[in-house]
Amino acid sequence: MPDLLAELQGRRVVALASGDPMVSGIGTTLVRTLGADAVRVVPAVSSVALARARMRWSAEESVVVTLVGRHEARVLREVAPGRRILVLTSSAETPAIVGELLTETGHPDAAITLLSDLGSDVESRSVKTAQEWARVTAADVPALHVLAIEIPADAEPWRSSWVAGLPDHVFDNDGQLTKRDLRASALARLSPGPGQHLWDVGAGAGSVGIEWMRAHPTCRTTAVEADAERAARVARNATRLGVPDLRVVEGRAPDALAGLQAADAIFIGGGATRPGVLDACIGALGPGGRLVVHGVTLETESLLADAYRTHGGELTRLAVETTHPVGAFTGWTPLRTVTQWSLCT
Repeated sequence: MPDLLAELQGRRVVALASGDPMVSGIGTTLVRTLGADAVRVVPAVSSVALARARMRWSAEESVVVTLVGRHEARVLREVAPGRRILVLTSSAETPAIVGELLTETGHPDAAITLLSDLGSDVESRSVKTAQEWARVTAADVPALHVLAIEIPADAEPWRSSWVAGLPDHVFDNDGQLTKRDLRASALARLSPGPGQHLWDVGAGAGSVGIEWMRAHPTCRTTAVEADAERAARVARNATRLGVPDLRVVEGRAPDALAGLQAADAIFIGGGATRPGVLDACIGALGPGGRLVVHGVTLETESLLADAYRTHGGELTRLAVETTHPVGAFTGWTPLRTVTQWSLCT
């Protein structure tokens, strides 16, 4: 594209694109490359509009997910009971991949309608369940198509929540997991916002960084984890929970923080007592940045008390108890008390 545009510089050029060029189209690329003032956009009916018309779905009752140049697992963030999802695809392999993802995450009966060659004389549709599409080969899929997905009304309700505090069992982990109630408290103070970037330092199972990205499709996370097995687990959890673009950096802070894209918020779930980690994270935040640190040892608690005296912020002790059987009765079992220090710069 840059070479082509360089050859055409100074000439009046028309780029002919199908449908709405601002829906995962060439119009977006040209505006970003040349600037808004250099491009005039003349849209036609998009594949999204045609697909909604064919399915009789209103814009208010459906959502569009683009997989053009993106990981197919992005669809999973939108899964919720009764949800209607229009998917813009980039290859004939996409229906099988999406069908397999939905089947693996507990939705084999989700109805997927493949709408092909919309607006042409050979327009067609094919309806199958997710598990049926998972067995379809690319050779049997028309090149130009849109997927319309209907999630069953009895799907697991937690999947529809973008509010912090997913059940612990949805995260594969080896015990290094920020538990549900503590995670919700941390994310409330980290305050995810559209387009913002989180460093999840000492990520463990990646739960905080994953829920940060689930809060909004433009939220971004860099998870820093020293253990190779845990780092791989973070990536798997992120994909399964619909945020496959989460970036994992295998390394130990503070050295692994060097060169990372600037953070709007930082969570330290482990390794705060390692020399230089806390200072590096505080120094990395600009105005309006948020920092949350969890500690369960006396050493970390002492460090956080000193940080509170030096920088201010909010120091909180979180003690959570859950019910467990005690013989024929039910009693309370306390989880490990966590000291939480939060700071807004």
